[in-house]
Order: sequence, then C-alpha cells, then structure tokens
Amino acid sequence: MRLIRRIFLLGTHAAMLAVGFMLGIYLLPIMVAEAPPAAPQLEAARESAQFQGGFVRDLPGSDLLHWAEGTIFVSPEQVSFAGTTSPGPDYKLYLAPRFVSTGEEFLAVKAQSVRIGSVKSFAGFMLPVPDGVDVAAYNSAVIWCERFAQFISAARYQ
Repeated sequence: MRLIRRIFLLGTHAAMLAVGFMLGIYLLPIMVAEAPPAAPQLEAARESAQFQGGFVRDLPGSDLLHWAEGTIFVSPEQVSFAGTTSPGPDYKLYLAPRFVSTGEEFLAVKAQSVRIGSVKSFAGFMLPVPDGVDVAAYNSAVIWCERFAQFISAARYQ
C-alpha cells in the first residue's frame, strides 16, 4: 500500500511540475512584454505607410495558441502593427518575398526573407526597418517564433 501511495504522490507531483513549467512558458512573455505603441503613434504610422495588409487568425499554419490578428503598416522607415498576437517567447518579424500560410512554407523562403526585429508586445508594435532593406522588394510580413520554430501568422501587404 505504501508503494502505491508513493507512486501516486510522485506521479501527481510530476504532473503539477509539468503544468507549472508549461504555464511559465506561456505567462513569462506576457509578464515581460513591452508596452504597446500609443494610438497616436499607430495613427501616424498608418498615415505614412506605403503599404498595408492584414493578419488573420485562421491561416492553415496558425492554431489556437499561435495567431495574430490586425493591420500591418509598412513604410521604408518602419513596420507597425495595430492588433493582437498570441503571447509567446522570441517572436520575430520577417518580410518575405511571397505570401506563406504555414511554417513549412516559411522555412522554404526564410533564407530569402529579411528579419526586421523582435516583437516584444502582444498588443501592437513598431519596428524600424534596418538600413539597406527595400520593403518594396518583399510582399508579405511573417511573425515567427524563433525559439520553437513555430509559425504565428502572415500578412500580404502588396
């Protein structure tokens, strides 16, 4: 009887440790997220945008835990996003040469894509375009989780 009780306690403790670890992975990015840009900043970005597109939740590569929804504004100087993304670690924004809707499709064009920067807010962001990047040479924006090689979402902007 004692052996069964010890095995039961070990199993329940291991299960709770696993649940705590998973909650930590999910909640830590939320706790350390940067403040989103203010509405006037996003409005100015919208007005100065050369291109505009939309992220949608229901792409084939997105799922319940990995999605983005909102509008992206692309200018030669910055890429801005008014919307929300699912929380997660190590999100990066890429400009891709063609629209992709799954992780496999993005991996096929990742070498031809350019990384714009890290997404550190889940309620909108503004990222400067690196020097030498011609945003008109690409047609889509992709949010990608580097740490887990997970597709989040994509938006065609031209």
